[in-house]
Amino acid sequence: MIVGGSDRKKSLPFALFSFATFLVALSYFAIHKTDFPDSVRWSYAFGVLIPTFLLSWIYNYTSKSVNVWKKVAIYVTGLMLFVLPFAGGLLISGINKDARSGFIEVTGPLYPAYIAFYIIVYGVVLIRLIEVFRNRPKERKQTRLILTGFGIYGALGILFGLILPFFGYDRLTDLDIPSSVIFVGFTSYAIVQYRWMNVKVIAVQLLSALILGVALFEVFLANTPNQRFYKSAVFAVLSVLIYFLVKGVLSEVKRKEELQTMSDKLAQANDKLRKLDNAKSDFISIASHQLKNPLTAVKGYVSIALEGAYGKVEPELRDALGKVGNTTERLINLVDDLLNISRIESGRMEFTFGKWKLEDICQEVIDTLTLKAEEHKLSLEYTKPDTPLPEVTVDGAKVREVISNLVDNAIKYTPEGSVKLKLEQLNYNIRVTVSDTGIGIPQSELPYLFAKFSRGKDTGRLNASGTGLGLYVCKGMVENNGGKIWAESDGEKKGSVFVVELPINQNEELVKTGWGGSGSRSAL
Repeated sequence: MIVGGSDRKKSLPFALFSFATFLVALSYFAIHKTDFPDSVRWSYAFGVLIPTFLLSWIYNYTSKSVNVWKKVAIYVTGLMLFVLPFAGGLLISGINKDARSGFIEVTGPLYPAYIAFYIIVYGVVLIRLIEVFRNRPKERKQTRLILTGFGIYGALGILFGLILPFFGYDRLTDLDIPSSVIFVGFTSYAIVQYRWMNVKVIAVQLLSALILGVALFEVFLANTPNQRFYKSAVFAVLSVLIYFLVKGVLSEVKRKEELQTMSDKLAQANDKLRKLDNAKSDFISIASHQLKNPLTAVKGYVSIALEGAYGKVEPELRDALGKVGNTTERLINLVDDLLNISRIESGRMEFTFGKWKLEDICQEVIDTLTLKAEEHKLSLEYTKPDTPLPEVTVDGAKVREVISNLVDNAIKYTPEGSVKLKLEQLNYNIRVTVSDTGIGIPQSELPYLFAKFSRGKDTGRLNASGTGLGLYVCKGMVENNGGKIWAESDGEKKGSVFVVELPINQNEELVKTGWGGSGSRSAL
């Protein structure tokens, strides 16, 4: 569909062409059904508007831009021919009254020029339409309809205006120009069928033109000067009202078109961003895989060296190797986080669902991190439920990783005091709570805590090696297991609470397909 200002430039000449067709039909009605002799002159005047607006419209339709001087030439020629029927006998030298066919004109010396204008215009229109049909495959269907309507219109015009009068049959001569209604009908169908121009704009313009045409016709049919003045005033008021109506509609259409254009551009931008994001994830995945193997090898060799496999390790060297080992461990953790992020975002993370007892998972985490808590001089407490909890259908390895990450973070960011792990059943969920007496979380940072690379303002002081990826990975893993995770805190230096809730009755569709709909899933 053609939109924007170009659409309005195409629709206006077509609406005017349709309006001229309507005026010609009214004037021909006046010729046969009224006592208004000048209806003949007006029929010629309105008749010349048909090729004028038709030529203007066809240039707008077939060309991306129309030369200003070409437009001027078209409308100046049309204006000259429009006033010609009223110019002392040049086009019409007299009007006779015929009992059967109404008023009949007596043509003047410039009548051949009037006919030549029609022939030239229709020839140009036909050539232009054929060029569009041949050279624009995307517009071929609508152009075929327009050509069909124009062909029928032209054939009837030649038949009624030339062939039949040549053989002395002139009863249908008055149908030559009004047959343009057929062309209007075919073109209107093309507009609606192929959404070629803005139908709303066309409809408003045509309706406005018809209303003004009827009002103008009423002016011509007025019998007295008072009636003509009154009807002229009505026509003027209608013209002003319709002007503002059309202007308002065009403004509304323009705004909608601008919004649609912005929406299309935004969709294209989002599509590009999505492709870039996928490319980024692929790059991170490939790069992380390439980095992990040598880092693992470095960690292994450092561990073997610290055990004395290559000889006695002096205290200075042991300290240096220890730092290398710690740095390597942090890099491996970073690579693991990056790999997990790329897998989560691309839907390629593998989940193996099975029946798990969360009491056992939490006990494993406590056993693993007790020594670390003692090194930080913290109390690590585990509160088990009073009664055994039902087994849950989850990926136990991923859930263990989440709980371990939360407890490990609590130890890192708690200078003194305690870290508590609590497990309990709440209705149809099992809740895992990790609370501490650490540095706390400002209220302004809570909404962004689980975003990528998000770190609290005081976390770097206690743990400079953090990347702000761990909680983002935890959130993805919990949601992949059908649960939810959130954080609570009363503010800075008031500790924090991290809560994980997992459903007892897991969603079967989630178990079958997993988040993102891809990856390996095991049957239960």
